[in-house]
Amino acid sequence: MFELSVKGEIASSHILKGYPGKCSQLHGHTWKVEVTLMGNELDAVGLLVDFRKVKKDLETFLDTLDHKHLNDLPPFANMNPSTENLARYIFEEFSRLIQPLQLKQVTVWESERTRVTYCP
Repeated sequence: MFELSVKGEIASSHILKGYPGKCSQLHGHTWKVEVTLMGNELDAVGLLVDFRKVKKDLETFLDTLDHKHLNDLPPFANMNPSTENLARYIFEEFSRLIQPLQLKQVTVWESERTRVTYCP
């Protein structure tokens, strides 16, 4: 089994409704996002997939979240855009974009010291 990881980032704001603290107020983060793909088969060149393709696909996808107020986006209309929910959303949507490749997990760093990993 091979695993390939690529990182990107977004700068976005959010509000955590119902949170008993400062995060219930408007604030923002520069989230780091790492996607990890997996597979058994290499192509004729010996690659699982070209890093450039995954980086471009991730950048294109993350552009839909970058410099946005996450609470205003349809995926978060009925759920808080917590780091946990953001990681799950990225996993579900990005995995559709990269088919037939298989996404193993998505890790989202809210800061240098805090992160969430989502894998179903």
